[in-house]
Amino acid sequence: MASSSNMELLVPPPQLSEHPGPTLGVPLVSIVVPALNEQLTIAEFVSWCKQGLLEAGVDGDILIVDSSTDQTSSIALQNGARVLKTPKRGLGRAYIDALPFIRGKYVILGDCDCTYDFRRLKPFVEKFSQGFEFIMGSRFCGTIEPGAMPALHRYLGTPVTTWILNVIYSSHFSDIHCGMRGLTRDAFVAMDLRSQSWEYASEMVLKSVHMKLKTTEVPIHFLKDRDGRLSHHKRSGWFSPWKAAWINLKAMFIYGPAFFLTRPGLIALTLGLLLMLPLTVGPVTVGPITFSLHWMLLGLTLCVLGLQCVYMGILGQTFFDYTGESTQKWLRRFQYHRTVGLSVLLGCCGLILSSFMVADYVQEGFRLSGLKTSTYLAVEGLFLMIAGFMTFTFVLLLHASEVSMKRKIGS
Repeated sequence: MASSSNMELLVPPPQLSEHPGPTLGVPLVSIVVPALNEQLTIAEFVSWCKQGLLEAGVDGDILIVDSSTDQTSSIALQNGARVLKTPKRGLGRAYIDALPFIRGKYVILGDCDCTYDFRRLKPFVEKFSQGFEFIMGSRFCGTIEPGAMPALHRYLGTPVTTWILNVIYSSHFSDIHCGMRGLTRDAFVAMDLRSQSWEYASEMVLKSVHMKLKTTEVPIHFLKDRDGRLSHHKRSGWFSPWKAAWINLKAMFIYGPAFFLTRPGLIALTLGLLLMLPLTVGPVTVGPITFSLHWMLLGLTLCVLGLQCVYMGILGQTFFDYTGESTQKWLRRFQYHRTVGLSVLLGCCGLILSSFMVADYVQEGFRLSGLKTSTYLAVEGLFLMIAGFMTFTFVLLLHASEVSMKRKIGS
């Protein structure tokens, strides 16, 4: 722990600067935007924000999270924004650094390159007033100025990754990479963002689903870069969009392991049982096909793999259960005493079924000759013993995760 603390001390803390002027009351809306060498557009962007707040009829402030080496921060201050100076540590980290300095009840995020039209904040404010907690902007439901979005992003990257996320999480977003989005400050805090870079965008969307936030979309206008300005992807090189897509996919997979485990596991377990159970006492012939020991071993493999996936999928659900509903559901279904008793019963039954083959093995002089009914019973018994042990360890981890969660909440 000491080394970790020392490493953190090496990083300069964020520093907030505000232009001298009358102290404002608590604003309803905070516009929070990272900046990296945006002196070309920052003055106009702040002006857009003020116009958007005025037309929406709300009080608000503008917080620029600046890691620039040019005049971005001084220009933003001169135009009435608040500036939080931070080291350059990634887009996601900029939002994490900004959180303690956000004053508004509602937060609107975006870019300060004047590609998102912050003059049109009214739709976001209206959705907040209707009780929505997470509001995604959608370029595809709005308008995209010619030349604003590269064809690779417009027709491949964004639609494909949005589709993948919707499939994994059963959501209905149309543009998960839109940088202009809004959420309540309470939801922002509860999300506990961890992503340091571009993947913050997916993490935020994924956690909104896990948290069961009241979510909607609003159409936005996406504009092309100003003459003389290069987007951050172009500044970073041709590989930057592919890297961003990869790390966003990583976030989708990490926050949604149950999709790859629970349902596929149930399918594998069902197929395995269908292969294994009919062969408990010997081969079965169906038409020209005889199902014998080899088929039964395949069924055993599918059963073990499927059961393991199901249990891991359930644990994956509890890891990101912000409401507590899923965890409580599984704790009710896998009560400790009842499940441990079932595990012992499964193990004992497995030992009994396997004992017949052990008896034959001893009687035949410690060797097995040919396939007998006891061989098939032993395979069935082997699965029951494995299932019993897996169920026992699973219920321990399930209840341990509840204890761990209570400890974290309590601390």
